[in-house]
Amino acid sequence: MTHDFVSLALIALVAAAAPIIANLIPKKPIPETVLLLIGGALLGPSMANVIWTDESVMLLSDLGCAMLFLLAGYEINPRTITGREGKRGLITWVITFALGFGAVYCFTGVSARGLDGLAVTIALTTTAIGALMPILKERGLLGTRLGDSILSYGTWGELGPIVAMALLLSTRSTWTTASILVLFIVIAVLTAVFGHESSKKEGPIRDIFFAGRDTTSQTFVRITMLLLIALVTLSSLFSLDIVLGAFAAGFILRYIIPKGSQDLEKKLNAIGYGFLIPLFFVISGAKIDLLAVAENPLLLVGFIAMLVLIRAVPIFLSMRYDKDPEVAELGGRAHASVALYCTTALPLIVAVTSVAVNAGAMSDSTASVFVSAGALTVLIMPLIASATYRVADAHPIERLREGRVGHE
Repeated sequence: MTHDFVSLALIALVAAAAPIIANLIPKKPIPETVLLLIGGALLGPSMANVIWTDESVMLLSDLGCAMLFLLAGYEINPRTITGREGKRGLITWVITFALGFGAVYCFTGVSARGLDGLAVTIALTTTAIGALMPILKERGLLGTRLGDSILSYGTWGELGPIVAMALLLSTRSTWTTASILVLFIVIAVLTAVFGHESSKKEGPIRDIFFAGRDTTSQTFVRITMLLLIALVTLSSLFSLDIVLGAFAAGFILRYIIPKGSQDLEKKLNAIGYGFLIPLFFVISGAKIDLLAVAENPLLLVGFIAMLVLIRAVPIFLSMRYDKDPEVAELGGRAHASVALYCTTALPLIVAVTSVAVNAGAMSDSTASVFVSAGALTVLIMPLIASATYRVADAHPIERLREGRVGHE
């Protein structure tokens, strides 16, 4: 127990220091997420060995991961993934998965159909929407045309791999897993419908919840945490990855509150980004074996290069040849910017490699390299994306229109 509190104290120290260090660096080029991972790696078992990944700490880390995906799911408007560009995002993700499978089959020594090969394939198709959201908010991209494109393509880079993990990384037969997945979706949909109808139905229970939302009862927060933990527990009982339940909880919460709630969002952000999510990233960093990463620099660089080729290039081409006038008006640099943002990958790489390691299909050292590569994308891709099309941060379509008005 003492070890656990020592670990938590050091994790809290890293979490508190990360934003200070990030903001002291001019222009804040390094995201806090990267600093959290570095801190965890330096203090983890492979280096200083003062942060231990014991069972109790890992439980909190899993809750942090779940909170990250809940907030990501909550931020996504269903129309983003069902609209015209969202459908192109789905098709593009399927293409990236096929390219990833082909790359693993042709250029690696692992079996593409083995658990380790499938884990690498899925990792090559991911977009870290949860890690991207704070960056997009800081840069004022949410709600802009560029931001909408990032979410349209990026959400499928999160949702597609989650479903693929459930279907392909299970030890059960595919049909059994598919049946369980359908059952899970049915339960999630029924929960969403029940919650939506209950939120509109007047009565004493509804009055109690609304009366206690800003008191010590914090009824809205408690119900949200119940929803999250219940769906994560259901995922675990069905032997599905917890990220599926967490992401579903975010979608359900958005369906119940379609216009959102600023008060609830502030409270959830405080719980998530104030404690649980930084803890998840620090523990993820503690799992990285820096010596193993140093011994495999080619694997590290090669994985990042494959991410760009398999994930970024198809998205760029999809946008480049999109006949939608608004997409075309963004221009090639914005298309490249969207593609690079969507190549930011981390939380799902942690989840995918953890499944492979726990199954004995992947070594800890190899997983460390992949997680480190994902961490580097969080640092590199947003920087390059911003440099590629800086005007995108200032609402490009509005500027273009203003320019046209000025010429007239």
